Amino acid sequence: MKLFKNLKKNQKGFTLIELLVVIGILAVLLAITLIAINPARQFAQANDTKRSSDVNAILNAVNQYMADNKGALPTGISSCTAAAPCTLTNNAAVTPGVDICATLVSDYLAALPVDPLTNNGTAVTEANCAASTYNTNYTIYQSASNNRVTVSAPAVEIAGSISVTR
Repeated sequence: MKLFKNLKKNQKGFTLIELLVVIGILAVLLAITLIAINPARQFAQANDTKRSSDVNAILNAVNQYMADNKGALPTGISSCTAAAPCTLTNNAAVTPGVDICATLVSDYLAALPVDPLTNNGTAVTEANCAASTYNTNYTIYQSASNNRVTVSAPAVEIAGSISVTR
């Protein structure tokens, strides 16, 4: 009997089975956490939130321009329709397109917002408006029936569409 007591006193640490059970439990908890958090969905939601903010900023800038210019739209927007909305770009290869960067940037926007997945989301500054080719991947058009302006983000990841009309 005394021999067994001495053996138990000398044993320290965990057995291999105990360690494997703990590692298994931790693996299950980690898997549940990753499924619940879903990082890809979180990034997609963040991108859609930025798109919504960008669409509002562009439309606010257009409305401020119209207020300062007796209701006149920036050049080129009046030719855009709901059936063929114009992409905000100065790239001639993208049609239909309209270049309103020089009109809005610095006076109404600090920089022209760009879709998060286009050009790494880098906004178009005043210096880049004419110096380089840009594509925001946002569209704009004026309604023929009520003259309201709509700005949209066609490349949404989760939401059905992001579009603002005023």
